[in-house]
Amino acid sequence: MEKKLERLWNRNYWKVMTANFTMSFAFYLLTPLLPLYLSETFGSTKDMIGLVLSGYTLTALLVRPFSGFIVDSFPRKRVLMVCLLLYFVCFGGYLLASSLLLFAIVRTLHGGPFGASTVANSTMAIDVLPSSRRTEGIGYYGISNNIATAIAPTIGVFVYRYVHSFDLLFWLAFIVAGAGFAVVSTIDAPKKTSPNPSKGGGPDYLSRKGRGMGGGSPLPRRGWGRLSWDRFFLLRGWSIGVNIAFFGLCYGVLSNYLAIYGKEVMGITGGTGAYFMLLAIGLILSRLQGARQLREGRLVHNASEGVLISTVGYLLFIACPNAVGYYGSALLIGLGNGHFWPAFQNMIIRVASNNQRGTANSTILTSWDLGMGLGILLGGVVAEHFSYGAAFWSIVVVHVVGVAWFFLKTKPSYDMMTSSKE
Repeated sequence: MEKKLERLWNRNYWKVMTANFTMSFAFYLLTPLLPLYLSETFGSTKDMIGLVLSGYTLTALLVRPFSGFIVDSFPRKRVLMVCLLLYFVCFGGYLLASSLLLFAIVRTLHGGPFGASTVANSTMAIDVLPSSRRTEGIGYYGISNNIATAIAPTIGVFVYRYVHSFDLLFWLAFIVAGAGFAVVSTIDAPKKTSPNPSKGGGPDYLSRKGRGMGGGSPLPRRGWGRLSWDRFFLLRGWSIGVNIAFFGLCYGVLSNYLAIYGKEVMGITGGTGAYFMLLAIGLILSRLQGARQLREGRLVHNASEGVLISTVGYLLFIACPNAVGYYGSALLIGLGNGHFWPAFQNMIIRVASNNQRGTANSTILTSWDLGMGLGILLGGVVAEHFSYGAAFWSIVVVHVVGVAWFFLKTKPSYDMMTSSKE
């Protein structure tokens, strides 16, 4: 009974949420407008835009597996502060980039601290949450990102439309990211305890003899003396990672080419901010509505609802090229993503031991980055050689494949692992 009364919204949790908000705000303030910036400032072609922007995600993809290992091996607050400091400083590089090459270099390097910061911050959130409220708290944690998703693109589009100053946008992102670093410096981080290998690393939904998502071998010791793939990628969560990569690819195309598609194909010039606002509202509503189900452990149920709702949203977006389809898809995609993302994150954490939380978080975020990077790159190539319509039809097909993978592979494997534990 006492566990149910543990306080969820403690001071440190609020600070971690604030840091997540500032990271996301600075990122999404620029995301929908960077294709326009590259086109207007440097005269970049569509495929060149895709190549330049994909560098950010590619670097985050390469860094995240190692950041998971570092987060699990060193004091998490110290790691988080270093990562956020670098993330903050990189925004100043955009102001100094006077050529497309310099911008591409800064953008590519910026993905490193972003990838590491998101792993470190989400792992810190797990640490400061009471164990009895952890599943629910992970679901709420994403709301800070969702609020940033709602207001940052809107503010970015407003500044661009009425001030037409990309420099002001870069300065604003620089200041917000700096505020996030300042907040993190005040977190009272709990001390990490080294798990006893003979007793296991903590609550682990996968038994030592479990099968399904790559199980079957004992957990590696978390020291420097022995290296293992499981230090950088949670092998038992590979099926979940594949699923997230599919859905990340779809969102990569949507988030980066929405503004250009809306302007060139649908004639909607001022709707990008409203689109992301509706998408974020859907994300927030679904997280609030799904919090009770997460608390009750109905992770597969939430994930199933989410992937199906998102599929309908992507199909509506491309099949109905009008205002109803455009804005209606935003709400549906938001509702779907808000259901499946915290469910998948909790699923992968549950198949990891306590001393693999950083690795679990880096695995799911790395998979998302891989999908996002492929989406940005392939979306630009398809749009250049065919059309933006073809690019968006492609992601509908990819999303359907991801849904099929979930029901045919991820769900049965996860059910097997949890039932064997019971």
